[in-house]
Amino acid sequence: MTDAIHIGPEALPALAALLSRPGTTRVAVLADTNTARLCYHALKPHLPEAHLLIEVPAGEEHKTLATSERVWSELTEHRFDRHSVLVCLGGGVISDLGSFCAALYKRGMRCAVVPTTLLAQVDAAIGGKTGVDFMGYKNHLGVFQLPEAVCIDTAFLSTLDPRELRAGYAEVVKHWLIADADAFAEQRHQGLFVEDWTPVVRESVRIKQHIVAQDPTEKGPRKLLNFGHTVGHALESYLLSQAGRSILHGEAVAAGIICESWLSVQKGLLSERELNQIGTFLFSVFEKVQFVTLETQAIAELALQDKKNQGSTINCTLLEGIGRGVYDQPVSVAEIADSLRYYHRL
Repeated sequence: MTDAIHIGPEALPALAALLSRPGTTRVAVLADTNTARLCYHALKPHLPEAHLLIEVPAGEEHKTLATSERVWSELTEHRFDRHSVLVCLGGGVISDLGSFCAALYKRGMRCAVVPTTLLAQVDAAIGGKTGVDFMGYKNHLGVFQLPEAVCIDTAFLSTLDPRELRAGYAEVVKHWLIADADAFAEQRHQGLFVEDWTPVVRESVRIKQHIVAQDPTEKGPRKLLNFGHTVGHALESYLLSQAGRSILHGEAVAAGIICESWLSVQKGLLSERELNQIGTFLFSVFEKVQFVTLETQAIAELALQDKKNQGSTINCTLLEGIGRGVYDQPVSVAEIADSLRYYHRL
């Protein structure tokens, strides 16, 4: 596990130092249309004067092999080599997509991530997961490849609209629920009323780093980080396939956390009281994801493609009490559909 994670005002100067090292041939910045407009100007003073800006469309629907081909084409046309550095400036989509492109370009070029959303700062940019969506399935193609550095400046969070900030907060809550009961007990009364995000981000990154260091390639304890994601990814993938109904990743994860907490109760792992605490808190922050009961079976069946599955067994991460996640818990499509019906009734 890399320890090159810089958080706070020193993050961008640390990136500049990395890019100025001897042996770095060229630098490219990958940004989407939003981060190119809102964030690139803050990054530019820390870049070498001669660098390439690669701009791609914003949105999960563009996290595809087609967009990857566009990035690879630009790198190839400008004769980038393996000693060049691709700087990924953006949220979870750019973090996943850019790191994936770097990992495959000429069998691996250097990469640094500058996450600009809360979701990317506490989750997507940490731990070396890369990937793109394929055939409607989230992160279906990807590799594990740690970036040379992750440079987190929480000043970028001021560029986010409230919905984007909430989406990232779902991953913060997930970390508390699987590993820090005290933080959940303290913070659930505060919610999004945060004056300085740096301590929150730093603590959330610490939790994720600790888990990833034990299991970099997700054979065991790292699966804890998928809490909320088995149902969440299925819901997100389904709505992404429906014109005009796509939701943000964190919104899907928040719904998935409630569903998987309910499943934890059904398995005798979590109390009804804890389930109510989780649900009450999340609904105080997130709006309810809209779908109809008739869609629950189709949504649930998408979990059959979840990356944690073994054969036909759907392996889910559940809660054995708040603050203690437990992984490799088998659940059925029918149970997932029931959890979605529970969420729908709330």
